[in-house]
Amino acid sequence: MKSPLVAILFLYCLIVSCSPKTGQIITIKNNLDIGRNFETVEIKRADVKLKAGEDFEKLSVKDLKTNTILVSQFVDEDQDGKVDILLFQPEIAANSEKQFELLEVEASSKPEVIEYCYSRFVPERTDDYAWENNKVGFRTFGPTAQKMIEENVKGGTLSSGIDAWLKRVEYPIINKWYKNAEHDKGAYHKDNGEGLDNFHVGVSRGIGGIAVKIDTTYYISKNFTEWKTITTGPIRTSFVLEYSDWDANGKTITETKHISLDYGSNLSRFEIEITGTDAIYTGLTLHEKDGMPTQNEASGWISYWQPHDDSELGTAIVVPKNNMLSSELFDTPVKDWSNLYAQVKVNNGRAVYYAGFGWKKANEFTTKEAWENYLETFALKINNPLVVTIN
Repeated sequence: MKSPLVAILFLYCLIVSCSPKTGQIITIKNNLDIGRNFETVEIKRADVKLKAGEDFEKLSVKDLKTNTILVSQFVDEDQDGKVDILLFQPEIAANSEKQFELLEVEASSKPEVIEYCYSRFVPERTDDYAWENNKVGFRTFGPTAQKMIEENVKGGTLSSGIDAWLKRVEYPIINKWYKNAEHDKGAYHKDNGEGLDNFHVGVSRGIGGIAVKIDTTYYISKNFTEWKTITTGPIRTSFVLEYSDWDANGKTITETKHISLDYGSNLSRFEIEITGTDAIYTGLTLHEKDGMPTQNEASGWISYWQPHDDSELGTAIVVPKNNMLSSELFDTPVKDWSNLYAQVKVNNGRAVYYAGFGWKKANEFTTKEAWENYLETFALKINNPLVVTIN
């Protein structure tokens, strides 16, 4: 015979713990021997069976083990006015699985959201497009900057290379740095404790710009011509850059860059929509050629660790799913044309890779070995994604 206390607890279990879940259950499995975090899970609207009256855009994600609501973000990927994807970042221990529930909750139960992952077009600085997360920042250059060079107007930039903004704070800095530069020209070239832009691009590939190689010559595009922001938020920013058709020794190349950057990652994801070639080369500038290149074709990444002003800097490209065909250290006396390249296969008109950096002054990667360990783990994770099922 059960005691009154046991009976009460048993009844409580039936009512609370053992009652059917009101939402749908997401099971996420990690098959690796390492814990996983800062990896974004995408839940598509089409994969969620909504009950009568339920609204996909009102759903939240609850960690059933900790009973906490996670930070999440909705994205209208196809820009048709309706959100397509729900994003969140779980923490999953090595060789384990974890369950989450999709459900509607009161606004007061939701966690604070900070827009760490941000990007925008910057007309006040000619026409940059800049993006950042809590780790790193980048920018590239638009048609007005190109036209200024072509018309011999001071202050222009002719480059499809990717510039790095070396930040060492978690909070967003893009708007602040550009605003400061309006009152103090070149203000973001000085480090006042948050970081700075002291990364030279020129016509190099910077960190992840592309080229097409014909025989022994690399051909490149000019500045982007159009832009479209897809999303910003706590977990991801993504956008699209269009380029004018360009010539590679008689071959017409069309190029569109789909770029995204997720919270916690030092590497942006590049998906290049391209025609006119079955492979591209994506590069890392060699700057003063005083750094140490690493070409790890077996794991699918290249890296360049270099002295950088009063610190050190690691840059890298990681190519998933054995799509890195080769790598090449291209060294030439021509200014800014020396790059460490990864050759990436084009599949069905698209080439995918990740590119980014780690700055020693940010105190996360203080040695070449630490940076390359991060790249090795990053490659392992993207080639062994978390297994997601929805019940």
